[in-house]
Amino acid sequence: MSIRQKVKVRGGAAVAVAAVLALTLAGCGGDEKPKEPEKPSSSQSQGSAPQKSTPSAGGNTAPAEVIATTQGQSGIVLEINSATRDQDGYLTVNGQIKNTGSTPFAQTAAWRGDEKTASPASVAGATIVDNAGKKRYYVLRDTEGRCACTTGLLVIKAGESVPFFAQFPAPPTTTTDVVFGLPTFAATPIKISG
Repeated sequence: MSIRQKVKVRGGAAVAVAAVLALTLAGCGGDEKPKEPEKPSSSQSQGSAPQKSTPSAGGNTAPAEVIATTQGQSGIVLEINSATRDQDGYLTVNGQIKNTGSTPFAQTAAWRGDEKTASPASVAGATIVDNAGKKRYYVLRDTEGRCACTTGLLVIKAGESVPFFAQFPAPPTTTTDVVFGLPTFAATPIKISG
């Protein structure tokens, strides 16, 4: 077999491989639209007992439990879903901020506390208080002063629910109950897991 024939065979094989790859990639696409995540219902009652949510029709589930609820101004409700201690010495509080009112809520500046520049439109003003240990813990900051918390909370539309988190130094392992506070909301007791 001459060199010319080898080049033709190799070139033909490369074209065949390219065609197979193109067909395979074309088959991976589709006309399906991505499913939008379903928002949790804002009509949950506000009892003191933890609430379980039900799975949505799309198979997605909202946070499994609401461990605390507190009211803010203008129909804003803060729900805490978890307060988890990890092995690295941090306590992370996760939840939802819901606008149950009929107008957009844009008064989020107070939630950042004394924070002015590094973490604007955030929940950097959140605290936890360990009453037994007589200590208050503030949201953690990185070396540039940015909070270890949710940022970008400029406007919450009517009926909208936005997730939030705030990370703190963990209280001693003997502490299982703390009080969570965020400016404009009533302080609320929460139980630590982990």
